Amino acid sequence: MENTIYKAAEYYRLSYTDDKSIESDSIANQRKQLKAFIENHPDIESASEWVDDGVSGILFDRPAFKQMMEEIENGKINCIIVKDLSRFGREYIETGHYLKRVLPAYGVRFIAINDNIDTLNESNDDLILSVKSVMNDAYCRDISVKTRSALNNKRDNGEYVGACPVYGYKKSEENHNTLIIDEYPASVVRDIFRMKISGISALKIAETLNGLGILSPLEYKKDRGLPHPKGGFSDNDGAKWSPSTIIRILKDETYTGTLLQLRQGKVNYKVNKITSKPESEWKRTENAHEAIIELHDFDIAQRIMRLDTRTAPGENNVYLFSGILVCGCCGAQMTRKTVPYKNGKYYYYFCPTTKKRGCDGAVMLKEDILQEQVFECVKAQVSNVVSIAAILAGSDAQRAVSAIGKQYITQIADNERKIEHLAGIKATLYENLIIGLITKDDYKVLKQKYVTDETRHRTAINVLQQQYENISSGKGERLQWMEHFKQHEGLTELDRRTVITLIQKICVIGKKELHISFNYESEFDKANVLLREEAA
Repeated sequence: MENTIYKAAEYYRLSYTDDKSIESDSIANQRKQLKAFIENHPDIESASEWVDDGVSGILFDRPAFKQMMEEIENGKINCIIVKDLSRFGREYIETGHYLKRVLPAYGVRFIAINDNIDTLNESNDDLILSVKSVMNDAYCRDISVKTRSALNNKRDNGEYVGACPVYGYKKSEENHNTLIIDEYPASVVRDIFRMKISGISALKIAETLNGLGILSPLEYKKDRGLPHPKGGFSDNDGAKWSPSTIIRILKDETYTGTLLQLRQGKVNYKVNKITSKPESEWKRTENAHEAIIELHDFDIAQRIMRLDTRTAPGENNVYLFSGILVCGCCGAQMTRKTVPYKNGKYYYYFCPTTKKRGCDGAVMLKEDILQEQVFECVKAQVSNVVSIAAILAGSDAQRAVSAIGKQYITQIADNERKIEHLAGIKATLYENLIIGLITKDDYKVLKQKYVTDETRHRTAINVLQQQYENISSGKGERLQWMEHFKQHEGLTELDRRTVITLIQKICVIGKKELHISFNYESEFDKANVLLREEAA
């Protein structure tokens, strides 16, 4: 074997978890060391070079590593040289499998320079090899724990730690852990919600965007050179807008300013498989970034998607009362029917549940009559709410200030007294340090504790003052619901948005009798009670 010339593969790896402040593990320095080693060993000549840059050593499905193994299988190389064993792999069991079984089976010599490992040398100590493999494995586990802990701390602070922000947002240049609005795609997101609330189906929205030549989220990110997910169906070239993409955007709370993280994750540091986590494990941070969609509009879109919003063949928009019109007899959702007559068409709503199935009071109601009745009821309800709001704008605000407002004032005063008390303690604490009653270390610990307490009380005061101002100006939660009705003051016709925003359910009792359940009915009843109390 003395005359054997080994065809060597130089293998280099740099992991994204390696300490970037240590230059000795850079690809350039690894290459310099391996070249010098080969020059001093005339029985070895370089046949190929393989580099996995930014790839963890815990897994063996690395691109360059797999190509190198293919050359071994094809008999092109019979030696592997690495700087140290950790460059080859850090996972204990799999590394041992390659060194003890796979490479010997192909007659491949393995050399780890810094660890003095050379499988040609029979005096190699298997124990040392095993210990080094275990240490490398433990290092990977330690790095994994530290990395997860650091990321969780950032998530707890409401910082974004993902690689690819959702369509409509981008990372701030000043702070990569903060999301800011990417205005162009954000305008597309607003259009998607507007169209959905207007009654347009997800399929039609997708077709509209494709027809306008608007790039899909993936294609937009590729076109702008932004980070984007790779692999799977989403990585197809020329991906277009689809109904599933539209629905995914409509359901994403990120657009309301809420940051949702940890929705997916790896099982552990040895398994490179992404799994979905239960919602109870998600990390949720409200008001983490600027919202693209108002919370009210987002809630409307969610309600629309929960309703029966199918469209008839050839139709683009959802019917005006789809999903909220029910039979007063059996509770089934009523169906829209087109009846041709002479040169025109008439539209009716009827209960699909027949008498044989238990519905004895089913009626057929003309659509134009239904629209007129609902329109008049909605106008009356809007008028009632606007009147109540006008009356309560003064009286309710004063009552709130005198009742709830007093509670806030008392709590603010309590916090101010605590801050004043802490100031006195801190002054006494310094005097005790000067006269030697406490040590310098004790002083630092106690002072930090009191400073933390003081900050907590000041934060509480700011929150309470804001809540007090909201009550005083009539912006408290008690009156906020009225704004949804006041927006429709002066209504001239019904549209899908108005119906979904204001109406919970329409129950058809007979051809001339409807029972309409409006949204915020409990708040409306409370407001009426308050009015009666004011009158009394």
